[in-house]
Amino acid sequence: MGLLYNMNEKHTVRRPAIFLDRDGVLTEEKSYVCSCEEMRIFPYAEECIRKIKEKGYYAIVITNQSGVARGLFTENCLMKMNDYLKQVLNVDAIYYCPHHIEGRVKKYAIVCNCRKPGTGMIERACRDFNIDMEKSFLAGDRASDIKAGKNAGIRTVLLESGYGTAGLESNVVPDYICYDLRDMIKILD
Repeated sequence: MGLLYNMNEKHTVRRPAIFLDRDGVLTEEKSYVCSCEEMRIFPYAEECIRKIKEKGYYAIVITNQSGVARGLFTENCLMKMNDYLKQVLNVDAIYYCPHHIEGRVKKYAIVCNCRKPGTGMIERACRDFNIDMEKSFLAGDRASDIKAGKNAGIRTVLLESGYGTAGLESNVVPDYICYDLRDMIKILD
């Protein structure tokens, strides 16, 4: 599992987090995005992150990026995309899983706990930040996102801005269904 955030910050105040999938939530869902130039950030994403933080939540991205394991782009390229996303949106952290059991790059072709619906990225964020899980949410656009939130014991929001309900791969029931991140902001405590 990889991550990007300022390691020098001390997170002593207990706060809830909004765990955000990347593709379909903050950026357009486009199969495999292999460069910063291909990444299309939703025009409302920056404002939504600002509002999330104003409401007292951490804004933490957790994203499966099997394109690394599949050999479509390198982990270094992914780090550049993450850095770009962090700079533009000012999220608190980005955690990513580069693994996929069917990957062509041997070191990433593994079964792991960080790949959603596993909870490894959420668990790592909880160790790095002082997160109040009882008040936290996970926002995503796929069944694996919702399952990860359920597995971690947090409230889940399925967003229609990506795959949404039309693309659910399995029978999962999110706590909320919203059109996009702007809609989700309205349900925050």
